[in-house]
Amino acid sequence: MRGLLAKRMRFHLLGAFLVSMGAATLYKFAVAEPRKRAYAEFYKHYDLKKDFEAMKAAGVLESAPPK
Repeated sequence: MRGLLAKRMRFHLLGAFLVSMGAATLYKFAVAEPRKRAYAEFYKHYDLKKDFEAMKAAGVLESAPPK
């Protein structure tokens, strides 16, 4: 029974580290990278003036009333 706590602690710390690194890697490649690509694709074709005119025509903006 001598050293049991230290032995188990070492095992669990290593396991926790590996699980957390795996979860972080999975999140990066499954969530963060696709999100970055989606934003880049959206803003590649985004027309600011067209969107502004659509919001202005809909009456969304108080500072630019619709005509």
